[in-house]
Amino acid sequence: MYAVIKTGGKQYKVAAGDKVKVEKLTGDVGSTVVIDKVLLIADGETTTVGAPLVAGAKVNATVVSHGRGDKVMIFKMRRRKHYRKTQGHRQSYTEIQIDTISAK
Repeated sequence: MYAVIKTGGKQYKVAAGDKVKVEKLTGDVGSTVVIDKVLLIADGETTTVGAPLVAGAKVNATVVSHGRGDKVMIFKMRRRKHYRKTQGHRQSYTEIQIDTISAK
């Protein structure tokens, strides 16, 4: 059984027991998070596609850790104009472990 969930403006395909790094969520390490934006649930032979969400579907997950990703360097330059700009960015994330996927 797997599901496609939406969190942080992105979509993730998850199954029970998976560890996924998603955009930063509120909650302490070890707490339970309920994700109710489920776009699709597939259970063997049956597939339920939401329009846009599957009614009554939930994904329960546990927060494993919080962290920050690798640094991404942004460099802008206009040739012959004496313009250079360097900027760095590190995106925060939350690692969650999927416990259960429940449909209605």
